[in-house]
Amino acid sequence: MASSSLLLPLSLTLLYLLSVPSSAYKSSLALPVIKDHSTHQYLTTLSYGTPVEEAKFVLDLGGSSLWVDCASRTAPSASLATIFHRSVRCLTAKGPEIETHRWLSSLANPVDQDQACQISAENTITGKKVAEGELVEDLFEPSHQLLFTCAPTLLLNGLATGAKGMVGLDRSRTSFSSQVFHSVGTQRKISLCLSPSSGVVQFGNMVQESQPGSEILRSLTFTPLLTNPDQNHPSINVNSVKINGKKVSFDTPLGGGAQLSTVVPYTTLQTSIYANFESAYLKAASVLNMSRVSPVSPFGLCFSSEGVGISQVGPNVPVIDLVLQSEMVKWSIYGRNSMVQVSDDVMCLGFVDGGENPRNPIVIGGYQLEDVLVQFDFDTSMVGFSPSLLTRHASCSDLKSGSSAQPISV
Repeated sequence: MASSSLLLPLSLTLLYLLSVPSSAYKSSLALPVIKDHSTHQYLTTLSYGTPVEEAKFVLDLGGSSLWVDCASRTAPSASLATIFHRSVRCLTAKGPEIETHRWLSSLANPVDQDQACQISAENTITGKKVAEGELVEDLFEPSHQLLFTCAPTLLLNGLATGAKGMVGLDRSRTSFSSQVFHSVGTQRKISLCLSPSSGVVQFGNMVQESQPGSEILRSLTFTPLLTNPDQNHPSINVNSVKINGKKVSFDTPLGGGAQLSTVVPYTTLQTSIYANFESAYLKAASVLNMSRVSPVSPFGLCFSSEGVGISQVGPNVPVIDLVLQSEMVKWSIYGRNSMVQVSDDVMCLGFVDGGENPRNPIVIGGYQLEDVLVQFDFDTSMVGFSPSLLTRHASCSDLKSGSSAQPISV
């Protein structure tokens, strides 16, 4: 059993991990992340153009591009460059949207050659998609030329107040993360640490050789990053679910992979999966003498907070284990990440019914990712996740003041 003398300094360990000089990394870039509590969205700050202007953007782990409401700038950017239809970069950005032979044949038309590259942009929170976006390039500090889509202002509907677009972090070639990997010349890794207040997202390698950063990395448990031919959303395989050590019996298989999302606030489960899960959780809660109360939207299962103890990992409620590739590999979710305090005396299970036919049967939401260090390694196709940092008297917000993250430019 670890002594308190080993546990207490972990917050200092976390500070060290992202506050060491940039020369200690092998090419990395860190950005601050804050949570907007009215929308439950996670935002980062980028500075872009000439003159440089700061703007907030919503992070999307499954997003395929960076799109911006370019009309929101106070002054047009002098460094903004149009990407033309005839360019290879236009073809690359369009990806599966366009057939290569049709694109090549269009080059014979001199009118098409001088047209701007039209590309779609999507607000993945509302599902709104527009086709009239324009692919452009501009300067992101420090001195990175990155592609993004100028999208119409109407696409901002549903985003947190003040947000000017979305930052996509999936594996597609023109996502923000892929462009940063190429521009910085770093390993294709994303380390994400979300917080109810402030956290960080880091692109590239973390210190592994030196103490104490290596202790955190050694705590990561790894599971395969699934490849879905239809989408680039990061997903993991969940073989089974246990609640307080008891395996939940499901009427339908859990197959299809569990998607990890920063734009879905709470974990969503396909209706039949949710029904089995809710029933099993209710049984485990009754053993602990938890009192069920009327549900509070969007949640289906709520309890009285009265008489429920509190520990360093949140309310003392049944522990949820997502069992991954083997019984020995599991993601444990404690009260801090499973219960949502909706009032002074009511808390609700932060898992919701996702409907009969969702695109993904299980989507692990942002609330369940908070205060967990999650690392996506696209080179090895693995996902690493730490135990809840609260078990070590730390949190992702400890990274704020020690983060090397500074706004970068577009």
